[in-house]
Amino acid sequence: MSYIELSLQIDLDFAEIMMAELAELGFESFVETEDGLEAYIQEDVFDDLTVKNMLESYAERTAISYSFKKIAKQNWNEEWEKNFQPISIGNNIYVRADFHEAKPDFLYEIIITPKMSFGTGHHETTSMVMEHQLTIPHQDKKVLDVGTGTGILAVLASKLEAKYISAFDIDEWSVENTIENVALNNAKNITVRLGTIENEPEEKYEIVLANINRNILLQQIPAYKNFMTEGASLVISGFYETDITDIQAVAESVGLKKVAQLSKNQWASVVFKS
Repeated sequence: MSYIELSLQIDLDFAEIMMAELAELGFESFVETEDGLEAYIQEDVFDDLTVKNMLESYAERTAISYSFKKIAKQNWNEEWEKNFQPISIGNNIYVRADFHEAKPDFLYEIIITPKMSFGTGHHETTSMVMEHQLTIPHQDKKVLDVGTGTGILAVLASKLEAKYISAFDIDEWSVENTIENVALNNAKNITVRLGTIENEPEEKYEIVLANINRNILLQQIPAYKNFMTEGASLVISGFYETDITDIQAVAESVGLKKVAQLSKNQWASVVFKS
């Protein structure tokens, strides 16, 4: 199977949200570069016009240039291993791959092999959600992880002693990767599936996590509310500080109240309570 490689030059602050946008268009693997990212999609599902329209929609927000070329399938994991470095989030969380040295001094050590799925903790949106998680009691709680990516948020929820975590994603690559990362972290209480919020089985959760992007959040926050118990926490990210007003308006329209906020490099993460 041949692939199309998108070589994208863009401000690095846009890299993760761009990966989210491209994933929705069928791109299944990503490599971050010094000036943007490279993204890969199977040739038979590549829609040239749709991708170009999405990219051009960001032209007013940041300088952007791109090119496409056809390539043979690569060993994505080998490429990723050349670039991935372990990171710490605050003083409590250490995220590494299985080939990195362990650091037992950290309270929570998470092993992640992303296989190009986004969500390694390196981007501000992921790290902020994880920081919020540390402030929310998880013990014996049920957690819903929307758009799980690598499963990193679900794994942290498990380490924070959540009773049960349901994690899903629309991307097969992410689902396979999450299953692998759940096993690497010996998390026995995480269920992983392929799908969307629309076909999530009816259940109520004390914590809902959604690190996606602005447009999807604006559409789906009312749906998240339906899965929340009274007093539940909704932790969201994947948008800019300038988007908070719109995000908050939608959340308040369904009875949610903002209780916490973090910002890093113009990215934002907000916690709402039902």
